[in-house]
Amino acid sequence: MVIKLFHRHSLLVCIGLLAGVVALCMAVNFFGKKEDVPAQSPMGQSSHVSDLQETSSSSEIPVEPASKDEMRAVWVPYMSLDMSKEVDKSAQAFQKKFDAIVEEAKQCGMNALVVHVRPFGDALYPSQYYPWSHIVGGTQGRDPGYDPLEYMVEATHKAGMEFHAWLNPMRIQSGGDTPSTLAENNNYNVWQGDSSKAGWTVQTASGKYYNPAYPEVRKLVADGAKEIVEHYDVDGIQFDDYFYPSEDPAFDETAYNAYVESVSTGGKPLSLLEWRRANVNAMVSLTYSEIKGVNPDVQFGISPQANVSNDLKMGADVEAWCSVRGYVDYICPQIYWGFKHPTAAFDKVTRRWVKAAKKKKVKLYLGIGVYRAGHNAGQDRAERKEWKSDTKVLKKQVQYGRKYKVDGFAFFDYQDLKSKTSRKAVNQLKTVLK
Repeated sequence: MVIKLFHRHSLLVCIGLLAGVVALCMAVNFFGKKEDVPAQSPMGQSSHVSDLQETSSSSEIPVEPASKDEMRAVWVPYMSLDMSKEVDKSAQAFQKKFDAIVEEAKQCGMNALVVHVRPFGDALYPSQYYPWSHIVGGTQGRDPGYDPLEYMVEATHKAGMEFHAWLNPMRIQSGGDTPSTLAENNNYNVWQGDSSKAGWTVQTASGKYYNPAYPEVRKLVADGAKEIVEHYDVDGIQFDDYFYPSEDPAFDETAYNAYVESVSTGGKPLSLLEWRRANVNAMVSLTYSEIKGVNPDVQFGISPQANVSNDLKMGADVEAWCSVRGYVDYICPQIYWGFKHPTAAFDKVTRRWVKAAKKKKVKLYLGIGVYRAGHNAGQDRAERKEWKSDTKVLKKQVQYGRKYKVDGFAFFDYQDLKSKTSRKAVNQLKTVLK
């Protein structure tokens, strides 16, 4: 049934793949030689090292003033909004929690919030496509009786700040416990009973995910973003770095084999990795078009890992997104390393992203890891000492970005802006944000 379904949509698939092929051909590996630099995500820490050799000192960085249009955003993850364990799950309780977030961010000098509104194929707002998030209702699918997104946008704008809706486009469930139960009307459950939709969702050891190999799935993701822009006065939509969760061919073997079969007589098929990138590219470009079709002023961006090699392996074609118009308005790489990292120093990685983004006129926001400040975190002794003891490390990273005229910054995350461990570094950061 999957093969028949795939052939039924072969024209649409080919169109999407053609776009992906063009992008792949045009894209230049702007990092030069492929590096194996540390894997990362907004929720985790580096896991391995690269073969890069250059490092540099951060001791002397010229003080650069902020431009009038500089983005200074903080990520607000779903954990900071979580009402599931609260006794009082009322609208008033949620509003009080969010008001505190807005106030703290404002005091730190932020002018934008990037707020998790779809962490798990769900929604912190009434959606035509996704069930209510357990974050607000306690159980996925439970209507909390109010519209959290409506209030968050209103409160953020009232404070004079931008609101960007943060979406995880493909993730449905992490492992088997977040959320612990999927709603009856969750697409994963609905599609399980329909043999014509086999393969549209995939379960792995790391969780459940949408499969972007299918045009219908890509349209669902794009329609979900469009829905937000249609009903809420958001300033931007941002995709997180979660795309293909595994390099394992088994993830989408049936769909890929169907694709190979469909082009076997018409030429050489794309490799599995190229095909996956083409699928994600088709999803990203469709989302961009849907957003712009509703409101051209709404910004669409993606926050990939800073490690381009890892991005490409998970289907995130950051080279194309920085090279070809029609994908994103901005790119926000998560450069969560220190100046003292032995193989992926903050300054070196930043310069490479500056070169890529500026050359192609894509806005560049630097993702900075506040969560490391004050902690014994890092790849080696020198970097761990930097994060633990250098209270000016975050300040220096902002100053370094300004030296290269980046368009702004995003800080991960809200909780760490107000943590005792990060306090000294955050206080120094404030001096260059206000």
